Parts: sequence; structure tokens; C-alpha cells
Amino acid sequence: MPSSEMAVMGKTIMILRLTGRVLHDAVSFIVFSLLDILDLILCFAFKAVDFIIEAEWKPCYCTSAKEAITSSGKILVSEQGESKIVFLTSTKLGLEEISDTLYTRPSLVSEISKSTVNELKRFKVEDKSSTVTVQSSEKNIKKGTTRSTFTVNSTIVGMLRGKIGGQQLYPTSRWSDCDCKSCTSWTTSSKETLFVRAEGPKDKAKEDVLFVHGFISSSAFWTETLFPNFSNSAKSTYRLFAIDLLGFGRSPKPADSLYTLREHLDMIEQSVLEPYKVKSFHIVAHSLGCILALALAVKHPGSVKSLTLLAPPYYKVPKGVPAAQHVMKQVAPRRVWPLITFGASIACWYEHITRAVCLVICKNHRLWEFLTKLVTRNRMKTFLIEGFFCHTHNAAWHTLHNIICGTGSKLDGYLDSVRDHLKCDVNIFHGKNDELIPVECSYNVQQKVPRAQVKVIDNEDHITIVVNRQKVFARELEEIWRGGDRVVN
Repeated sequence: MPSSEMAVMGKTIMILRLTGRVLHDAVSFIVFSLLDILDLILCFAFKAVDFIIEAEWKPCYCTSAKEAITSSGKILVSEQGESKIVFLTSTKLGLEEISDTLYTRPSLVSEISKSTVNELKRFKVEDKSSTVTVQSSEKNIKKGTTRSTFTVNSTIVGMLRGKIGGQQLYPTSRWSDCDCKSCTSWTTSSKETLFVRAEGPKDKAKEDVLFVHGFISSSAFWTETLFPNFSNSAKSTYRLFAIDLLGFGRSPKPADSLYTLREHLDMIEQSVLEPYKVKSFHIVAHSLGCILALALAVKHPGSVKSLTLLAPPYYKVPKGVPAAQHVMKQVAPRRVWPLITFGASIACWYEHITRAVCLVICKNHRLWEFLTKLVTRNRMKTFLIEGFFCHTHNAAWHTLHNIICGTGSKLDGYLDSVRDHLKCDVNIFHGKNDELIPVECSYNVQQKVPRAQVKVIDNEDHITIVVNRQKVFARELEEIWRGGDRVVN
């Protein structure tokens, strides 16, 4: 083919790609602008229904932030894009961090126009009266004192009001949550712990392994794929623990919880590490679970024998950019394609649309599970679908924001600690076709922890990295654990 024809073809392809990108951006803008409006409508609709059924409604994250403080010793403060809940007891003052993405999610229209507004502000004359007021207040500050830049958010204070006062507004489930026996069985237990599936020798186990699933999943992600495929030698050597995270599967789903990192870690410790007397262990984690795995490893540096991460959501945060906001835009860029990105964008940006989705699929999960069994006749797929549907909107919404987005500023420190203070092997697996979390995230981890081994699996995505290769992956894990035993011993 002549060079002139190749040049024309190259320009044509470039024009087609540019046209496709412009069309995609235009469609995305229209779709998400409509979703902004729909979410606002659903906000009022849910408030009305909540009031009719429950005689009151829990404040949502749509209302504007105002300064407020509760009389019961618990407030929410924020500084430089990071938010913390301050709680006081008779013996201590504690800080429990939450993500500002819960209540700072600008509409697509406002976000696009932000740059234009900033340009206009450059030509706006400062209001002299407001300047004088600021200067006057500054003069009243005594020398040697530090002025706090913390602000208090009344929205979250309102959401915490029931929990703070010792009265749980909705301790088990709301009208929009499923109230079946499986989803509420934890309410009849005297001790609130996670659901744990434990397999292996009870008395003579050589090592323990903790499996942590990802977002809107369950322990079935491991027990229906890997557990049946481990060798007899591994089953007789290792105790295997697969948990349902707080708010998911058959674990507790407290309606007044904010599903923070501290809450998730505390539940793992009191459900597995303490009752089973786990002293040293290997960790295998997927997606969101990788963040919890890193936090757990940093908290117990001398106990972790190997760390295996599948599709870790680690995004490098540019200097000076709010970490949580940056991660949210990476995970959920508000694009209609690919579909998994579209789904993630809806889940992350729209509080009330996601509640409506949970009302349809989670409250009626038994129907969907029955239909899945009927159509697929596949045990593994049925259990995976069951794990996907068994959660509450409150659990999914807060876990997504407080763990995936809210820990954006913490992961650098966690990885530094793994690099400098942990001696365990670090192995990372990532599907080459993963459209939810890009392969670059795994290489970002490797840059922070040079000894980490990254294996990219061709033709696999975010889920099939395990589901399509459970036998092979089971062998790979056994080899990792044997290597971890040699390193520590």
C-alpha cells in the first residue's frame, strides 16, 4: 500500500476516534445530567415515603453543610478535604475518619462550569466590607494561638443523632431493606460478629489464611471457587477463613453504622483473629478487600506471612489534589461506556438512585436468586449472585465512599509501611481486561513496594481473574504460602 494511502487511512482512523470520543462525551453529559435531576426527584420521593412509613426520615447527604454541634459529645469536623467524627467518652477522645465524598459530589453541569466560574472570579472586584470583617476578626485572635480550620457538618451530625444518643433509629432494617431471616439473623445473636466460613484442621493447623472479598460480594467468592480446589495437603495444613464483611452477605448490617475503616477492621479482629486465636496468617484479598488487607497488615506487621492482592484499587493522587475526590473520579468517571464503569459511576455519585436500585434487587434478592438458579443451573454463579444482592444500601454506600474513596490519602502510608516494616512476600494479580480497576493500579503498588510481584492475566477481567481460573489460582496460592512459610521461618 502506497504511503499516501496509509497516511489518509491513518488520518481517517484518527478522525473517527476523535468523533467517537466527542459523541461519547456528549452522550455521557446528557445521561448524567438527567441522572442528576432524577436523583434530586428521588430524594424528595424517599423522604415522603420514609415519613409515611417510619414517621420520620434520616437526613441524606444532599443537604448543604452548616455549622453544628450535638449536645451529646460527638461532632463531625472536616479539614482540607478530610473529615472525622469526634467522639468523647469518660476516658478518651477518638477520631473516626469518613470521606468527604459522601457529601461533596457536584453535579456534572456544575463541575464542567467550574473552570468558567473560576475564570470569571479573577475579574470580580473583592467586596471591601467582607475583607474588613475578616481582618477585624483576625485582630481579635490572641498571639500565640492557632486558629482551627475545622468546620462542622450538620448533615452527618443529624445522621448520627440516633446513634449518639444511644438510640438506634433503625437498628435492623428499614422498609427499603430486606427483612428475610438470612438478612436479619444477626439481630438474634447475643454477640455481633461477622459471618465466618472456616475450613481446615482445628487443632494442628500449620498456618492460617484470611480471605477478604471485594465490594458488594461475599465469602462465597472464595468458598465456591477456591475452597473446593485446594489440594488435600493444603486443606490439612492451613485453616481457611472466608468472611462476609460488615454489611454484606450474612454478616450484621446495622443501619446506623457509617462502615468506616475502623469499624471494618474491628469486626475482622473480633470475628476471626481473637476468637480463633490467630497469631500469624496469610492474607488473600480482592478489590476493595485489598485496602482492608493493607490496613490489617500495617496494624499487625509481625503476624502477616504473605500478602496476595487481586486488582488493588490504588490510584496515585497528584500533589495538592483532595485524595478522596480524585479517587472517586478515577473509580467513577461518569461515563456511559464501558458498562461496568457506568455502573460504578451510578453507585458512587447518586445516593438515591442507588437506594432505588437496592430496593429493587436487594430487597427482592430471593426472587433474583431463584431466577438465577432457574436460568443458569450453575451453583457457582448462583452463590456469586447471592453475594452480590445480599447487602443494604446504607452498607454499600458508606463502604464505597469511606473505604475506596476515603482511604485515598492513606494508601501511600500503608504501602510505605509494607515496604519498610513488613518482611512478607507481596504478590499481585490483575486481569488484563479489567475495565473497573486498570492494570496501572497494580503497577503503582509495585512502584511503592519494589519486591511485589505483579502477574497480569490475559483475557481475564475483574471477576474472572478468579472465577474462570479457580483451579490454577488455588495452586498459585499454595505455592505462595509455602514460600511465605520459608521466608518467615
